[in-house]
Amino acid sequence: MEYKPVLEILERITNDRSVPKNVREAVERVKGVLSSKRDEELKTNEAIVILDEIVNDPNLPIHGRTMIWNAVSLLEQIKAKKKKK
Repeated sequence: MEYKPVLEILERITNDRSVPKNVREAVERVKGVLSSKRDEELKTNEAIVILDEIVNDPNLPIHGRTMIWNAVSLLEQIKAKKKKK
């Protein structure tokens, strides 16, 4: 599964109690989106949008923000690969 590295990052975020609850809940939503049976492009785009919305939370610790950026970067790479095909 090409989302496996992204899901691993998201799992680390949800298990990190220093990350605000609202951010962890949004990350859980992203995990649900990526695990759904919907169109790959739609799932990827929706996940990126949700993560972009939460990355600027002022209460999010720097390491949490970095993990979210890493997840978005991986999703962007997946999206770019799909477009090349």
